[in-house]
Amino acid sequence: MVEKIESVIIGGGQAGLSLSYYLTQAGREHVVLEKTPQVANAWRNRRWDSFTLITPNWSFKLPGAEYASSEPYGFMPKSEIVRRFEQYEQENHMPVSYSTEVTRVEPMVDHYRYRIFTNNKNYESKNVIMATGMFQKGKIPTYASQLPQHILQIPSDAYRNPKALPSGAVLVVGSAQSGCQIAEELNEAGRKVYLSTSSAGRFPRRYRGKDGYDWLNLIGFLDRTVSMLDSPKDRFFGSLHSTGKGGGHEINLHTFYRNGIILLGHLRGYEDGKLMLAPDLKENLTKSDGAAANILKMIDEYIRKNALNIPTEELTILDDAYAAPEIRTLDLIAENVGAIIWATGYSNDFSLVQLPLLDSYGFPSTDRGITNYPGMYFLGLMWMNTFKSGFLMGIGESAQYLAEVICKE
Repeated sequence: MVEKIESVIIGGGQAGLSLSYYLTQAGREHVVLEKTPQVANAWRNRRWDSFTLITPNWSFKLPGAEYASSEPYGFMPKSEIVRRFEQYEQENHMPVSYSTEVTRVEPMVDHYRYRIFTNNKNYESKNVIMATGMFQKGKIPTYASQLPQHILQIPSDAYRNPKALPSGAVLVVGSAQSGCQIAEELNEAGRKVYLSTSSAGRFPRRYRGKDGYDWLNLIGFLDRTVSMLDSPKDRFFGSLHSTGKGGGHEINLHTFYRNGIILLGHLRGYEDGKLMLAPDLKENLTKSDGAAANILKMIDEYIRKNALNIPTEELTILDDAYAAPEIRTLDLIAENVGAIIWATGYSNDFSLVQLPLLDSYGFPSTDRGITNYPGMYFLGLMWMNTFKSGFLMGIGESAQYLAEVICKE
């Protein structure tokens, strides 16, 4: 069976639903194909139990459902995020087809420019919008298959809580947002934690009277474009870390070291029963501290340029972790490591579309989501336009722009 329809949105997450909202408002024919059986699958099933937004509640900006409750500077827990998505879909009567997995998309020479194959039925559509999300598949190195089989290995989106892990020490690989938050939770639960660090930076939870995300918004950090980066490769650096747990606080690797987390350089491989570690812990600490210092400098400069009457603030500078030894190998058996959590980022897979759509970095080559192929679009990734274009605070703006383009055709 083939259904002919104007637009097919692949993915029913925040990007797909946001675009559906605008197309519905415009009365444009479309369907959203979601491979899972429920709305908000990523928030519902790919976040740990204690997960909260790292951004304040004011940043929840699904179009037509922007946060307007009494705690704009609270941090929404997972259950509330899921509830709001469920309500959003129900109230807007969005045409979502659940449990529908797209297997491939082929171009056609016709008014209906694309044929979309699914496990249920096939579609012919003028427009296809790839809205499959930012976090498709966790990156796990190939040498992970050589590690002792009794050690549990999971990507960060499969972690739930400390009790769900086997006994023994836990190695968390990656020190961006997820890795740091998980390492902190495990440490607080009394687990012995090794944290393999990266060059990811941090930002202040509060500074000079405002939340850090208020400042990132004001100074234009969230509105940066790829052209403002030193290299397009910088798009893939680990996200700045902080947390909204417990009302929100700053995450700092030096505090981790004080609290007993064993900090390591990045993993290089596995040889003779041991993980091999790069001697770059201090380099990673320097980069993390430098990112924080640079953001504080940008905030201070913004205050000065705009003549804001805001008192200065001197933050305590920590440097404890520079005293940590550079550990070069980790014997997983000797250290009784029972679990490894790979918080090493995600890879995208757009191979279901039978067109050369990616740039030399494997990222969709677009202008604000518009590809060189008529009717083929992307939505919901960071740096589609600005840094925030895939986040809850930026997805509405991105979806509105793409909807306007589609409606003008």
